[in-house]
Amino acid sequence: MRHRLVLFILFFVTSFTDFAQSSLQVFDRENFYAILSAGKIRDIDEELLLIEESAIAEKQAYAGALLMRKAGLVKKAPEKLKLFKEGRSKLEKALREEEENGEYSFLRLTIQEHAPRVVKYFKDMENDKLLIQNTFRYLSPVVQNAILDYCKTSQKLKLADFQIPSHDE
Repeated sequence: MRHRLVLFILFFVTSFTDFAQSSLQVFDRENFYAILSAGKIRDIDEELLLIEESAIAEKQAYAGALLMRKAGLVKKAPEKLKLFKEGRSKLEKALREEEENGEYSFLRLTIQEHAPRVVKYFKDMENDKLLIQNTFRYLSPVVQNAILDYCKTSQKLKLADFQIPSHDE
C-alpha cells in the first residue's frame, strides 16, 4: 500500500511539474521570427502549440504563416497543399480583419516571395511592400529587426527601403 501511495505522489508531482513548466511558456515574438526563418518542422510544431494555447491577438496570422512555412518543408504533396491552404486561410482572415497591419503584410510577403508559382500566392507583394514601408516606424523593434534581417535575402524588400532621411535633408 505504501509503494502505491509513494508512486502516486511521485506521479502527481512529476505531472504537475510538467504542466507548470508548459503553462509558464509564454509567446515570444523574437523566437517566433527565428523559428519562421530557420524552418525546422519540430520547432514549427512546438511554436504552433504555444500559439494555440496563448491569448495573443496575432494568433491567426502567426499560425497561418507557420503552417505555410511548414508546407514547404513536408515531403508529401497532399500534405503540403493541405497545410498551405489552411495557413493561407488563417493569414488572409487576419489580414481582412486588420487590413493596415504592417506586420501581417510582412508575414504574407515573406511567404509569397517563397511560395511556388503553382499555388498562385503572389498577387499582393507590391501592396504589402508599400504597407510595410509606410508602417515600419510604428512596428515593434522586434518586428522591425525581423524585417531588416529579411531584407538581406529578399528580392522585394531592401534595406534602402527603410532608411529614414536625416534632418539635414
